[in-house]
Amino acid sequence: MLIIEGKEEKMNNIKLLRERCRISQCAVARELGVSPQAVSKWECGESMPSSSLLPKLANILGCTIDELFGRDIAAS
Repeated sequence: MLIIEGKEEKMNNIKLLRERCRISQCAVARELGVSPQAVSKWECGESMPSSSLLPKLANILGCTIDELFGRDIAAS
């Protein structure tokens, strides 16, 4: 069972990781074949990426899928 509590906080990790990599929302969107608006919605917690996109998103951002959801992110 997937618990969505704190979705906004969890998906904000996408923004943190993206900014650490110095990659734009447009670049992430282009690589994933989605709109920049979709990436923005993920970062704001308005929606979540499809589970099928998570491995590629993690690869783009140089992290694990767990890190996308706020696990194991080391403070920088």
